[in-house]
Amino acid sequence: MSGAPGIGIIGVGARTPLGFGAPATAAAVRAGISMIEEHPFMIDRFGQPMMVSMDAGADPGLSGTGRMLALALDPALEALAPVLEGARDLPPVMLMIAAPEVRPGWPEHRDRDVARALAARLAKTIPLGTLRHAAVGNAGGIAAFDHAVAALRDGDCELCLVGGIESYLEPETLEWLDENEQLHSEGNIYGFCPGEGAGFCLLATARTAARLGLPVLLEVVSAASARESKPIKTRTVCIGEGLSAAFRKAFARAPADLPPVDHTICDMNGERYRGNEFGFSMLRSAGGFREDADFQTPADCWGDLGAASGPLFAVLAAAAAAKGYAAGPLTMIWGSSEAGLRAAALLRDPAARGEAV
Repeated sequence: MSGAPGIGIIGVGARTPLGFGAPATAAAVRAGISMIEEHPFMIDRFGQPMMVSMDAGADPGLSGTGRMLALALDPALEALAPVLEGARDLPPVMLMIAAPEVRPGWPEHRDRDVARALAARLAKTIPLGTLRHAAVGNAGGIAAFDHAVAALRDGDCELCLVGGIESYLEPETLEWLDENEQLHSEGNIYGFCPGEGAGFCLLATARTAARLGLPVLLEVVSAASARESKPIKTRTVCIGEGLSAAFRKAFARAPADLPPVDHTICDMNGERYRGNEFGFSMLRSAGGFREDADFQTPADCWGDLGAASGPLFAVLAAAAAAKGYAAGPLTMIWGSSEAGLRAAALLRDPAARGEAV
């Protein structure tokens, strides 16, 4: 469902192991700083400390819903800050939360508990509208862009706060990843380093942004989701059909004269499955990208941030556009969830609209 040119991002917020705000996080990723380190007490199957990326400011005693709320509240308020500054007659803000898939350490319905707890805190500051939440993993935040664009386009809301929250650091979750040979270590180079964090983006129609006197940081050109029938941890061979479908839908929903994508930000994390999936998808979509090799994998810096990935990718794209170091005006972000959800979104620097490419 195309969002161009009437829907954009007007606020962003981040909390990651790299920083407690969007500017610090984006600067650290640009500098290539890594916060991957040894877990203080969890040991992997090789007898070595697990390699993880932890939030330095979270209370070590917090877990479950309490920890997720602590990670989410500040970046949600950071993304809302533009509409909170000054006296404005705010319309109700729809809230969409992407959470981890059900797994050991993340039971069924915890996404509901986290979303309701966050909504209760935010309701003290802003008028809240509809609350939506889904436990769909890495691709969830980008799929939420797709749903947000539809809600804004259809007039269901004027403002939509899209967020993703993640913490892999529950002991049960880490042990499960280790048992499934997914943790990165000297003995398993094709694993990943689990992390924790949260990202939020405030989306608005162009009309609402203009009425509030707020600049659009990024245009949401299009967003789309699809399903992969051969997900990881199954005895099948993935050739990127689901991710290719998400790419194809995102391009189909964009304007016909859209130039090739300049830069890609994705959730590849070191797992061989994800690299193969991306490779097949790029081969099918080569004409849509200016430079196939120009992609960014922030998991190298902040670890795998799961359900928080998509909104955080948009934070990075917004910082690159604002600071003038983006490879070009058009960025694709994509994510891949374990159970098969795939999602992609095209984001454009509004300042570059109409320039020769």
